[in-house]
Amino acid sequence: MTIDLAKVEATLLRAAEAAAAHTLPLFRTTLAIDNKYTVGFDPVTEADRGAETVIRAVIAEAFPDHAIIGEEWGNSGDSDYTWIIDPVDGTRAFISGAPVWGTLIGFAHKGTAIAGLMSQPFIGETFLAVPGRSTYRRSGETTPNRTSGQTELAPSRVFTTTPSLFRTPELLAKWTAIESATRLQRFGMDCYGYALLAAGHADLVIEPFLQTYDIAALVPIIREAGGAIACWDGSDPTVGGNVVAAATPELLEKALNLVNAS
Repeated sequence: MTIDLAKVEATLLRAAEAAAAHTLPLFRTTLAIDNKYTVGFDPVTEADRGAETVIRAVIAEAFPDHAIIGEEWGNSGDSDYTWIIDPVDGTRAFISGAPVWGTLIGFAHKGTAIAGLMSQPFIGETFLAVPGRSTYRRSGETTPNRTSGQTELAPSRVFTTTPSLFRTPELLAKWTAIESATRLQRFGMDCYGYALLAAGHADLVIEPFLQTYDIAALVPIIREAGGAIACWDGSDPTVGGNVVAAATPELLEKALNLVNAS
């Protein structure tokens, strides 16, 4: 079966537009926040649930035979083609009024992400990839994404959402090694950090414990922009795990060597 990639791209854009119509009216408003955890804090809001509902509807209309994995509403369908949704990646940012959250929609074939979208509707930015290209869209203009080309650790700019993710001594040693080897570190970026890497504004992103809906959409955005991304053991990150994204394959290899030696 040959997939219509133009239709996939159009569906990604339509789904993001439908999600934005739901999330934007709720951003920077007072809204109820539920906690998924009994111990700790994993927030979810009406924005998350409602946006995923409308995204699923757009996908189901275009590709009724495809499978869907969503953070809020789980798995449905059985197919070699799977759509992977995080309706609001960075809910903590969303409820804090910080515009670094995004809607993530990935498209995978036999378990590997081949197309994806990250939409930040408040800023009006869309990062989108299909096989052969990764693009940045804003204000009606579309330009190619291209990573920085950085191959060395020492001058690299590194993002992670928070160092507290590295919550065991073993994990903390890995973060400390990366921090010590690189020039600049920034925090609190969620999915936006990976998008900035694809656009050439960061060189490394490292995070543990990612779920498939946290990363699948971002994998092709980075790869099609010239970057490289893998789990710490070198495996494909579409299904989630401990992940490093880098501006180049050379930088990824150096980062993985450092992480695995720490």
